[in-house]
Amino acid sequence: MPDLGLLLDVDGPIASPVTRSINIPSIADDLVALAAAGVPIAFITGRSDHFVDAQVVRPLLERGLTDALRQPGARMFGVFEKGGAWAAFTPEGLAPVEVDATVAPSTSLVSDIRSLVADRFSDAMFFDETKRAMISVEQRREVEASVYSPAQARFDGAAFEVLEAHGIGAYHGDRIAPDANGDVTFRIDSTIISSDIESVVLDKDRGAQRALDYFAAAGELPRTWRSVGDSRSDYKMADALHAAGFDTAHVDVRPSDGVLEKPYRVITEGDKIHDEAGAAFLRHWVRELDL
Repeated sequence: MPDLGLLLDVDGPIASPVTRSINIPSIADDLVALAAAGVPIAFITGRSDHFVDAQVVRPLLERGLTDALRQPGARMFGVFEKGGAWAAFTPEGLAPVEVDATVAPSTSLVSDIRSLVADRFSDAMFFDETKRAMISVEQRREVEASVYSPAQARFDGAAFEVLEAHGIGAYHGDRIAPDANGDVTFRIDSTIISSDIESVVLDKDRGAQRALDYFAAAGELPRTWRSVGDSRSDYKMADALHAAGFDTAHVDVRPSDGVLEKPYRVITEGDKIHDEAGAAFLRHWVRELDL
């Protein structure tokens, strides 16, 4: 088997942040080729299993993933909602999804945030009904970033007030409001297209460890790993790999946000960004492994 494992964010390096789908055919073809060769591949994302099934699993099945996953040693895995839910990929599609109920928000909080979006912000964003372990509110595709960004800032402030009203200790940026016990258990994490309200224990390092545990149970782990992402939190995948003693490098497909200084190598793909950079990275390894 190749001495390579991959931990991949979905939005940015795999799915276009504009269309939120796989736009570059070589991405799907190269993922299938790498999986068939025995490279363990995990998608570590804040997205729901519903999104990954529709935008990643089904397109890959159409490009030959069924046969690829029937090859000896083939392993592909999905960690959704930053570790709140997970499932293996099978030749037929996603296996049954497992959920960490201990990190999920209450039904009353979910209901109040849903109402907040409907009453005040539905012209710029929508409530993601597919999440199981967090709350996500996303930019409408027809809305320009110049419109969404100020609306998102207002939403984040209003959502923080809802968390406080529920007695939930939370933080967002520099704003911190502990609960009655002095604890902070939730945060609002804003990206360029969404705002997530999530348990503080959820993050990309937790997702990475979940994937490593799955791969280790299914076979020997490679020593060389690469993580790929478009946000600062995606570096946490590589942090987990490095801490576990693997030969680690992280590929930053949106370095304009600032490349972090790390004890492992950080790679950029020249002037390519987002899925163009992700496509270049995958093609490099297909060629390197002579697939």
